[in-house]
Amino acid sequence: MSHDTLPWVLLRGLTREARHWGNFPAQLREVQPGAPVIALDLPGNGALQAQRSPASVSAMAVHCRAALQALGVAPPYRVLAMSLGAMVAVAWAHAQPRELAAAVLINTSLRPFGAFHRRLRPSQYPTLLRLALIAADAAEWERSILALTSRRCFGAAESDALLGAWTAWRLECPVSRANALRQLLAAARFRAPQPRPPVPLLVLASARDALVDPQCSRRLAQAWALPIAEHPTAGHDLPLDDGPWVAQQVEQFVCTSKAP
Repeated sequence: MSHDTLPWVLLRGLTREARHWGNFPAQLREVQPGAPVIALDLPGNGALQAQRSPASVSAMAVHCRAALQALGVAPPYRVLAMSLGAMVAVAWAHAQPRELAAAVLINTSLRPFGAFHRRLRPSQYPTLLRLALIAADAAEWERSILALTSRRCFGAAESDALLGAWTAWRLECPVSRANALRQLLAAARFRAPQPRPPVPLLVLASARDALVDPQCSRRLAQAWALPIAEHPTAGHDLPLDDGPWVAQQVEQFVCTSKAP
């Protein structure tokens, strides 16, 4: 397979689904026009909300491999993933390095490269506990998540449209509390392998991430001698806040590194 046609597999984070990529798949296709872009749901999320979420990141990676096989998409793959999804990409790269030609890790927080208070900022505990313990309606959930994960200044009409879509998806494909807890437990338990996986890796971070301290990404890049690019104003959901910037970093990585 030509390097230009290797598929990009997109993986989201905790409780989020493929539709939450929004416009980003199209933005990635603009800079990688020959490559298929496949956004997968993790078990328990999106189209797979009725399934039980695995309690380990490694099991999530096994699911992704099986899902692509079921779709008839053969390796090698390139993976772009954020947060929990990036942990899945690391586990996959460690277990099956020949299947991955490259991976882009966005705003992730791997042990041992970040203390607990950096992997999830304490300033957000009250909001997260309130949402978890109080039966907030779908619209309130999504407003809170947008405030936690984005630093972008949306216009009123754009914000209303975005929150309307997110709320509709939550109502259509609700993530159970048990599945959310299993995903959180899997993320908390996961520890980065040693040594680093033998796959070309790029780290992307957001300087204004209100959920995960960007120091986690900086320490990961330093420990594994990886290239890193940091967006100066974006929040945790970097593809939402500046998808074209992410796509540009991917294109530069593909062109200048050993990644196909």
